[in-house]
Amino acid sequence: MMGSERDWKYIARRFTPLALLLLFVAAIYTAGLHKHLTFSALTESKSALDSLVEAHPVLAPVAFLLFYAIAVAASFPAASLLTVFGGFLFGWIFGGALVLIAATAGSTVLFLAARTACGDLLQRRLGGRTASLASGFRDGAFGYLLVLRLAPVVPFWMVNIVAALVNVRIGTFIAATALGIIPGTFAYAYLGCGLESALVAAEAADQSLRLRDLVTSEVKLAFAALALVAVLALALRRVRGAS
Repeated sequence: MMGSERDWKYIARRFTPLALLLLFVAAIYTAGLHKHLTFSALTESKSALDSLVEAHPVLAPVAFLLFYAIAVAASFPAASLLTVFGGFLFGWIFGGALVLIAATAGSTVLFLAARTACGDLLQRRLGGRTASLASGFRDGAFGYLLVLRLAPVVPFWMVNIVAALVNVRIGTFIAATALGIIPGTFAYAYLGCGLESALVAAEAADQSLRLRDLVTSEVKLAFAALALVAVLALALRRVRGAS
């Protein structure tokens, strides 16, 4: 009887963080709040949001930080969009700093929840694209994670979970995540500073503005160059280690 009670406590301790996160995601979708995380919905609310920030200069940044962290932990595909609005509402430097903290915190929450719940179980069942990611993490966790953050060719949430499943150290995960998302974070926040003028131009041309209209080819090229530098550094480190 005592053994059974200990087993239930172990299971509860292990799966409670992930279960709470899943319940929270389900509640958001059930309430329809995810529908507001679209570019059109946020642009329509930009005046109200701007007024809210002016009225609450301390509470508004804190609320934005918490909301962003929750969105990342819940794996909502709206990080770039929210980063643009962070730059629009708070300026690209302060807004970028808020996003950097929030994105790192939200990623860490998901990382810890996944590792606590199913790290041992799923680590033995990795396959396909996930197995390739896992192999890269084992060969050089910090460098590989840094490359994936600089060039987000793999979904952000997938990187968080796979890193947890292959037992990347928490310190390595936080450091590589925070460092790797700096360029993209401040680039998208800077785009947010020009959101107002872009919207005015779009209205004058009688057309709707899309997020991809703000992301220029120069920005994409810069991300690719940063990723290439990181890949070359990682390759050089492996060559030196093999020699």
